[in-house]
Amino acid sequence: MTHPIIELQSALVANLRGDPGLAGVGIFDAPPQAASPPYVAIARHDLLPRDGDVTLHVWAGQPSRKAALAIAERVVAVAEALTAVGLAVTHIQHERTDTAIDGETGQARAAVAVRFFSEPVA
Repeated sequence: MTHPIIELQSALVANLRGDPGLAGVGIFDAPPQAASPPYVAIARHDLLPRDGDVTLHVWAGQPSRKAALAIAERVVAVAEALTAVGLAVTHIQHERTDTAIDGETGQARAAVAVRFFSEPVA
């Protein structure tokens, strides 16, 4: 049996890839080894008995928090409208967005945390 967080992740990645507001932004379901920004990647899952938290990393490709936040805002909008095949997503909550300028690359990044409550569709 596939864990529900995997179904949520698959749906989230598919919706992000299909969003016209993210055209030109790479969308990955795991941090890429050799991708050039701008891109969004699922960084981690935190699983609790009642929910799943997903953290996405957004890399802007430039030293601009404004650019990172623009992508992050679109990611949140897509996440908040998420529907998943095989799951009833009963609650979606944007927990936080953190921004930073990466010391190694000089590029801006945002970490977006979203909490999902879901249950299997009967």
